[in-house]
Amino acid sequence: MKAAPYVPQIRRYQDWLHATRGLAFDDYQSLWDWSVRDLPAFWRSVWDYFGLQSPTPCQQVLAGEKMPGARWFEGAQVNYVRQVFRHVQPAHAAGFPAIVSRNEKGEQHELSWPELRRQVASLALHLKAQGLQPGDRVAAYLPNVPEAMIAFLAVVSIGGVWSICAPDMGTHAVLDRFRQIEPKMLIACDGVRYGGRDFDRTGVVAELKAALPTVRHLLIHRNLGADMGGLPAFTEWTETVARHGPEVDAFEPMWLPFDHPLWIVYSSGTTGLPKPIVHGHGGIVLVMLLHMNVHHDIGCSYDANSWGERYHWYSSTGWVMWNAQMAGLSLGTTCCIYDGNPGGSKEHPDWTVLWRFAADLGVTFFGAGAAFFSNCMKAGVDLAKLPGLKTVRTLGTTGSPLSAEVQHWGTAQFQKLGVPDVWWCNISGGTDFAGAFIGGNRELAQVPGQMQCRMMGCAVEAWNEQGQPVIGEVGELVCTQPLPSMPLYFWNDEGRKRYLSSYFDMYPGVWRHGDWLKIMPDGGCIIYGRSDATINRHGLRMGTSELYSAVEGIPEVLDSMVVDLEYLGRDSYMPLFVVLRPGLALDDAMKAKVAGAIRTALSPRFVPDEILQVPEIPRTLTGKKQELPIKKLLLGQPIEKVVNRDAMANAGCLEWYVDFAKRRSS
Repeated sequence: MKAAPYVPQIRRYQDWLHATRGLAFDDYQSLWDWSVRDLPAFWRSVWDYFGLQSPTPCQQVLAGEKMPGARWFEGAQVNYVRQVFRHVQPAHAAGFPAIVSRNEKGEQHELSWPELRRQVASLALHLKAQGLQPGDRVAAYLPNVPEAMIAFLAVVSIGGVWSICAPDMGTHAVLDRFRQIEPKMLIACDGVRYGGRDFDRTGVVAELKAALPTVRHLLIHRNLGADMGGLPAFTEWTETVARHGPEVDAFEPMWLPFDHPLWIVYSSGTTGLPKPIVHGHGGIVLVMLLHMNVHHDIGCSYDANSWGERYHWYSSTGWVMWNAQMAGLSLGTTCCIYDGNPGGSKEHPDWTVLWRFAADLGVTFFGAGAAFFSNCMKAGVDLAKLPGLKTVRTLGTTGSPLSAEVQHWGTAQFQKLGVPDVWWCNISGGTDFAGAFIGGNRELAQVPGQMQCRMMGCAVEAWNEQGQPVIGEVGELVCTQPLPSMPLYFWNDEGRKRYLSSYFDMYPGVWRHGDWLKIMPDGGCIIYGRSDATINRHGLRMGTSELYSAVEGIPEVLDSMVVDLEYLGRDSYMPLFVVLRPGLALDDAMKAKVAGAIRTALSPRFVPDEILQVPEIPRTLTGKKQELPIKKLLLGQPIEKVVNRDAMANAGCLEWYVDFAKRRSS
């Protein structure tokens, strides 16, 4: 019997709208218009489409339609974990695991849905016995392993508030985050393996425990097998998840108010203390289901239309894409997670690590940061050698703009594999609301270098300097209507001062995201980079991504960063910093090649005033280029005031920029 043709998830949602609401739309633009024009009807449709339940009635979908201060689904009760647990029986009956994990050592494990539920229940009962109450914070220092997901589900199932930092972060960076939220419990690992090396973290864990006086209970997951002698009293992870019996079988997640705090995530923390952003259970469940299923086209593994779906998005636990990967469980989708360096080791670089993982597991959705795909192209990766990748039907990217060149490369690679129509789901959003403003639509045409559409329910516009919406021009990305997953508040933010200054200082009542956006006449979108790292040359302004696309398209250039320094009453100065392939020097010929590439791709006016070879480009732990801090440094501000070294992936490279700033000022 021939299988029925695949139906895109966004088409299934529209068919449901027509059948249950009598709504039909001629095109996506009309559907989007309705979704932002009638927010209560749209978000109620999302609730109903995914069959969400509440033991108490919702009095009003949206009260106080303003930002900040919108109140969603008042009266309704939810719990993130209930949405996960509803899939345990049917997914297991269909023969699909909940989580498949692998690490650098090649160790691979499958966790079944019933075992996921049992371990979550066991740990939740343990935490409750240790005194965890609804609203108490639990801090985690864990890598991208199943134990992190189990810990999250256990904590929030009983009303605790989750917050996690990745073990690649040092003591000061972690304390800058966790001290603000005063956690009652700490769940940590003994160490991690990354890039072929073992990193013992027991010393950091001991420092965290000593510096967090509110922590009453320490729980340790032996991830590395390190010596635990230097740690204070702790409980073994394996003990807490070993429980069986009637109490575990009868465990049910608590019903919680729609806006009960779910987790605390953090801004990148480049200056000052990181902003502790609080999101709620209901808003996250609604937005994640909509974005992951309807827009990203990720289906339920045991649904006939997406039978056997396997979802992978490479991430560390320090990036919000870890939260998005975990959200696959709320769809009933098998999550495939990898813990380790996607590029191999320094001694043995290998950009096929994740591809081999995906090929072995039969992954259907493969996501990673845009820089990953660029690195694969530059390394000459040949995916035709991995026929197991034929199961992949979607490539997801985010983190930075994906160039048209890289997208063409990836599409050609899959065509050679015999996958002629691989779909790119290019998205742009943020940790701030744990979602995407711009993303994908399986039914729309793909234009390399562009994202397909504004997401439903996201009233996104590009505004010019007069605060007017523009089409076909670059403007500030704003959102003019509230979203259910926008922050409830920042933790310990008296009078909402930090919250208001972060998003609403420029346009009161309108969310300013801090990106340059161009909305095309056909609805396609291009993100040009951060609006606070803008190049303004002779009155012509531009984000940095176009320049990077031109420069990093040169085979000899591995990485680059540009800053535009404007001095009052003086001409601006725009240096370009480049990292070249090992053994190459930035001679006059190479400078001419770089300048020529910019002149050809952009305009002569964007050729930098100076091109300098550097050992590394400074990046945050989540991979973002540190354009604004270096700009402030070169404008004369002291390094300690412009950058948080502990929030950086490569803080050692800063000394070069400090010396350069001194030479310029003298």
